[in-house]
Amino acid sequence: MEQVSATMPAPGGVNDDSYLVGPRFAAVLDGCTDPGRDSGCEHDVPWLVSRLSAHLASGLSAARPSGLPDVVAQAIKATMADHPGCDLTNPDSPSSTVTVLREIDDEVEYLVLGDSPLVFEHADGGVRHLVDDQVDHLPGYSFDEVAHWRNRDGGFWVAAAVPEAAYRGVHGVLQRDDVRRALLVTDGVSRLVDRYGWSWNRLMETAVAEGPRRLIAAVHAEDALAGDPDGPWPQPVRGKRFDDATAVLCQIADSSGR
Repeated sequence: MEQVSATMPAPGGVNDDSYLVGPRFAAVLDGCTDPGRDSGCEHDVPWLVSRLSAHLASGLSAARPSGLPDVVAQAIKATMADHPGCDLTNPDSPSSTVTVLREIDDEVEYLVLGDSPLVFEHADGGVRHLVDDQVDHLPGYSFDEVAHWRNRDGGFWVAAAVPEAAYRGVHGVLQRDDVRRALLVTDGVSRLVDRYGWSWNRLMETAVAEGPRRLIAAVHAEDALAGDPDGPWPQPVRGKRFDDATAVLCQIADSSGR
C-alpha cells in the first residue's frame, strides 16, 4: 500500500485531526469536545488524539493482528489508562472519530467509527463511500442532547472512554483485488460533498490527480466564500464555517506489488 497524506487546521486554529500510515495500514482521526463545557478531563483534544493514534499504530503494527474492532477497542483502553485521574464517566470527555484501513493477505479490512468517511475506487472504476452516520439521526443537536446520546444505545458512538464503541462502527472486509484505491477523510474535507455540491467521484478524482493537499485547499476556499452575499454560497451553513481537514489517499497494490 502506498499513501499520500495531508492535514491542515482550520485557519487560525489548532489541529484536532490526526492521521497515521504504515506499510499496510492508514487511519484518520478527528478529535472533538464541546467548547465551554466541563469535560472532566485535564487534557485537551490534541492530547487525546495523539495518545489514541499512538496506541492505534502499535496495534496495527502487531505481528499477529487482531480484527480492527479489537485493535481500536484496545487503543481506547490504553488511552484511558494514560489519564486515570480524569473523570472518564463524563459524557463530554474528549473523543475522536476513527477511520482505519488495513491490508491483510488478500483482503482489505476497514472500520469507520464516526463521521469521517472512507471512499473506495473499485477495480471496475466504480466509486462508493462509507460513513457512520449515526449522529445524523439524533433527535436534536444541542450540546446537552449530543452529550446524552454519545456512546449510548440509540445514539452515536465515538472513541472516547467506552471501548465497546469500537464494535459499533461500520466494519467490513473486501477482496484486495476489488479495490484500486481508498481515500480516508475527516468531515472537514467531506463537506465538499455535504455542503458544496461535489460528488464522491470528483473527490476521488481530484485526490488522485492533484493529491490530498488540493482537497484541503479547495474546501478552505469554499469555506471562505460561505456566507458571502456575492459568493456562490450566500446562505449560512449549519456548523462551523471552517474546520480542520485531513485526507489520506491509498494506492492498493496488486498481487505483483505486495
